[in-house]
Amino acid sequence: MTSPAVPDPAGSEPDADTGLLAPGWTGSPAASATGDRAYLRALLDAEAALTRAQAALGLAPAEAADAVGAVAADPAAFDARSLAERARGGGNPVIPLVADLTKAVGEPYGPYVHRGATSQDILDTATMLVAARTLDLLLPDLARTERALARLAAEHRDTPMPGRTLTQHAVPTVFGLKAAGWRALVLDARDRITAVRDALPAQLGGAAGTLAAFEAYGATDPTALPAAYAGELGLRAPVLPWHTLRTPIADLAGTLAFTAGALGKIAVDVLTLSRTETGEVAEGGGGGSSAMPHKANPVRSTLIAAAARRAPQLAATLYGSLAAEDERPAGAWHAEWEPLRDLLRLTGGAARDAAELAEGLRVRPDAMRAHLGLTHGLIVSERLSAELAPVLGRARARELLTELAARAYAEDRNLGELLAEVPELRGLDLAGPTDPARYTGAAATLTDRALERR
Repeated sequence: MTSPAVPDPAGSEPDADTGLLAPGWTGSPAASATGDRAYLRALLDAEAALTRAQAALGLAPAEAADAVGAVAADPAAFDARSLAERARGGGNPVIPLVADLTKAVGEPYGPYVHRGATSQDILDTATMLVAARTLDLLLPDLARTERALARLAAEHRDTPMPGRTLTQHAVPTVFGLKAAGWRALVLDARDRITAVRDALPAQLGGAAGTLAAFEAYGATDPTALPAAYAGELGLRAPVLPWHTLRTPIADLAGTLAFTAGALGKIAVDVLTLSRTETGEVAEGGGGGSSAMPHKANPVRSTLIAAAARRAPQLAATLYGSLAAEDERPAGAWHAEWEPLRDLLRLTGGAARDAAELAEGLRVRPDAMRAHLGLTHGLIVSERLSAELAPVLGRARARELLTELAARAYAEDRNLGELLAEVPELRGLDLAGPTDPARYTGAAATLTDRALERR
């Protein structure tokens, strides 16, 4: 028996990372914003902006900026696979790209390509561009999620359901409060992403972060160049070259990991509440099973939960790279590239899936109301303890409720029925205190308060 042929990787299509094993981000806006072609575009944008900034300060002819910009505007003219293969020679893709770009620009303006910069300047700046473009696509999905959750919270402001702690029924709550809590996390993520997006800086320092080469090329005040460079790219002007001061990467990592975790909280709640034996919510369009035709799996929640579990470890790698030696580290910088792209992809995909999940989520109030009775009325025992203590005394009230709780399970009877048989409680109106739907505290008011946040 012959084995199936193994395809030659070198003969595969240029963009080999098709996302075959990454359904969480495949096809999302973040996927196209973080692919190799998107990175190549950002690298070329960074190179073209550098020449424009130097021309604006009189350090290069305007014609050079035009020439470099014209060539850099066409990423398709560059062979991404060849760049990737040649990147092994110098450890990063900027070195072969500069060679190709310089050759494509030709004389007399080719020498102005990359003049005074170092590879990390361009790659870090391109990374900030990729991050900015990805976050700009991610924010609208968070806005969709927030709007859908606000609608659910308002609609179910008074929909009672069991509150659960340590997997068990605790006291009643309302679904509106749960949805409002989810929305609060989404808004927290939005605020953090907006802040980190606005703070993404360009990178420009030259070989060792001193800007010396720009001075050698005629800049009387080389410190003006980073601000001009950032302005060309729509990025924040850096206070210092940050080759080994990795605050921008760490802040971005933390924000992305938080966002993935915040969306993961929604996902795991939906996964728990949509179990067959619970069925309090359901995804609008569940996924099928290859073996069981009856299944409608909560796929959106599953993919979001997977992203939330991967994100912290990716962020940990990026935090580890903060310990970067000298003026450029050997390995710490290089270790950032793939985890950061993975984080952008995972979080962008999770945001896409969260919007679809929230917009299509089906809520089943009847199931929630029915489950309030699963503990034979014991879900309101906290309230009864408080209300019976003035009548019976605190010790007697606790003793009685402990006894009746055991009987409720043993005799399969409701706690309210058993309380009605207690001689000391005859004549008391027990209907209200034993109704779970009437023991939701300030849940509705808290929901309203949460929805005031914009």
